Amino acid sequence: MPLLHRLAVTAALTTAAAAGALAPAAATPLPLPLPFDGESADRLVITVSETGEADDASTFLLSCHPTGGTHPRARAACGQLDSQTVWGRDPFAPVSPDAMCTGQYGGPATARVTGQWAGRPVNAWFNRTNGCEIARWNRFSVVLRTPGS
Repeated sequence: MPLLHRLAVTAALTTAAAAGALAPAAATPLPLPLPFDGESADRLVITVSETGEADDASTFLLSCHPTGGTHPRARAACGQLDSQTVWGRDPFAPVSPDAMCTGQYGGPATARVTGQWAGRPVNAWFNRTNGCEIARWNRFSVVLRTPGS
């Protein structure tokens, strides 16, 4: 093997190994930094409507790290969000348009979540129009205040 080729292969393998050593594991939770003023960097506004409840539309502020806001189950909601937060994956990502979803209907409820989570802006919409959307909604049941959660 020519020397130049061996050097190129060695450099490529060294770079790949170094990058792998520095990259966090797939299931490593994202770091959750606090701003300098001690206020929560993880702050979300959650609006849920068409749930069939007496108060058909409700809006809550949820702050995590430290926990606060007007969400009635803030600590549990922050815990649910923390459990969904994995390095390299957007916990609020929409269902893929290519997903194969069951044709069930979970009702007219809708939700919107905006703000910032784990250092990233959030602007997510939720509904219950098929099996994939229902499963996505259920992953956020405490955050979205699904009855019984």
